[in-house]
Amino acid sequence: MSTFSEKVAIVTGAATGIGYGISKRLSSENTKIIMVDFDGNMAEQSSSELIAKGGDIEVVIGDVSLPETAEAAVKTAVDKWGHVDILVNNAGIGGINGNIWELEVEELDRVYRTNLRGVFTFCNKTIPTMLENNYGRIVNIASIAGKEGNPRMVPYSATKAAVIGLTKSIGKELAGTGVLANCITPAVVQTRILDEFTPEQVNYMVDRIPVGRTGEIGEIAAMVSWLSSDECSFSTGAVFDISGGRATY
Repeated sequence: MSTFSEKVAIVTGAATGIGYGISKRLSSENTKIIMVDFDGNMAEQSSSELIAKGGDIEVVIGDVSLPETAEAAVKTAVDKWGHVDILVNNAGIGGINGNIWELEVEELDRVYRTNLRGVFTFCNKTIPTMLENNYGRIVNIASIAGKEGNPRMVPYSATKAAVIGLTKSIGKELAGTGVLANCITPAVVQTRILDEFTPEQVNYMVDRIPVGRTGEIGEIAAMVSWLSSDECSFSTGAVFDISGGRATY
């Protein structure tokens, strides 16, 4: 198991689901965590659970698409612990299911703000402090939908594809530094985001997973843990599938 003693991580969308699972895993490995979430009540509850288990946790409440939220997360980490070592861009929304001609343009804007602008903003504000220390691990949570495209999910699929492109770009920009950036592409995982989808949409996604089940939060957290560790030292700008065999490239 990787250990992260004295490492500091920012995790977005950390109050529930995959984000909470990642925070729980990293905290159990002695990482200090800044939990960022829009839902203040859930963030306080989740952080309290980790603190009760010995975790060193701070909470930042805000919209990940806003620069001031990212700035607050970085400032909180630096003021308390002196540095940021790990950034996990997990916050995301599913959007409304519908064919592209049935959706309003504003729906793309809404999904984009969280799924892509949020990733851009946190990378933009966090990378400078990582470069100052010549060390960092960035893990962006994309989706298999960003590689294959899911029908009736154009805003989600398109923004997750953009997260993959963003990751590849910053991986090249940071090559030669001590900062590595990678992303993962999960297939459907049983989390609250599925509440945004119709049962038919969920069945479509699950039926296309060759192993015949949804992913588990602990499986995602384990992959993020390795990508956040010193053991990950020769991968950057890469895409790691965790899709139960669904990926075709």
